[in-house]
Amino acid sequence: MRPDQIQPELYEQQLGDKQAELTRLMADLSLPALEVFASEPAYYRMRAEFRIWHDGDDLFYAMFDSADPRTPIRTDQFLAASRLINELMPKLIDAVRDVPILRHKLFQVDFLTTTTGEALISLLYHKPIDDEWNAAARLMSDAFPSCHFIGRSRKKKQILTRDFVMETLTVNGHKYHYQQVENSFTQPNAGINEQMLAWALDVTKDTSGDLLEMYCGNGNFSIPLARHFDRVVATEISKVSVQSAQLNIALNGLNNLQVVKMASEDVSAALNGDVALPKALVQAGMEVLNPSVVLVDPPRAGLDDATVELVRKVDCILYISCNPETLKANLEALSSTHKVVRYAMFDQFPYTHHVETGVFLERIG
Repeated sequence: MRPDQIQPELYEQQLGDKQAELTRLMADLSLPALEVFASEPAYYRMRAEFRIWHDGDDLFYAMFDSADPRTPIRTDQFLAASRLINELMPKLIDAVRDVPILRHKLFQVDFLTTTTGEALISLLYHKPIDDEWNAAARLMSDAFPSCHFIGRSRKKKQILTRDFVMETLTVNGHKYHYQQVENSFTQPNAGINEQMLAWALDVTKDTSGDLLEMYCGNGNFSIPLARHFDRVVATEISKVSVQSAQLNIALNGLNNLQVVKMASEDVSAALNGDVALPKALVQAGMEVLNPSVVLVDPPRAGLDDATVELVRKVDCILYISCNPETLKANLEALSSTHKVVRYAMFDQFPYTHHVETGVFLERIG
């Protein structure tokens, strides 16, 4: 996304265009009225990545147009990024510009911020970072009391304080606490994320029993939803995300939620009876879990065939999708057993063609 594409005065128009395109794509399906959740038109992204462009004695943040990937677009401020990122951008450039060990071969800066004012800044280098870099970076970090710094070079990661931030999201007046680790997946638009969580709680408010979640990440959905269910078993393949989810379960004082490190394909194969139930699922009590709802939040490829067959067996399906096209294909496959009773669009990525979609399905009859 180029900086000049972010035009808050045109936000409502682009939101309407997205809604129209989604409606066109899904026209062949039998769906209820679309619930549309708008983003803030500016300062909505909690994370951002910028290349660093060196021009003589000057250096600046740069972005690139896919149509002209060789020409840097100077980006001193970025309206899509959080207010904290925009506040930190010039301060960081000023801090590294005149310190040769910090400036030399610096090629990228990544920001991760929270709604509570924390920031994690990663400095990426085309050179080895060493003790001299570490000393200079620690001295610089004194001017950024709310920030944590990481240095990265080939096969080297230098953590000055820590490699995560702590986020607090407020949903229906209730606060949920999350560790968010550098380079692990987190929802980029905190405001939309809070709306997604509120919607997920609303569509499941009349359910009970157990919940099975696949692709749980750091527990973003499963932690708020645990209050609606007797037991929750969530699965995730990323080791870092599983560790964060386990910490977040403790932070939020939950005792009815367990996370298992396992790929969704393996979970589906085991629960479909194609292979023996793995020890990790047995230890999590999967043998006695009787899910009334399954929650899936898959990558852009959507659900594989085995997972589609698995979710068919459950009365209710909560499906969060980052790709409407694969969502449509999955809904077509599920149409013989389930119907969509709630349908929502979340504008997670304003000014782009990307759209996040949520559907809640119930078994037919």
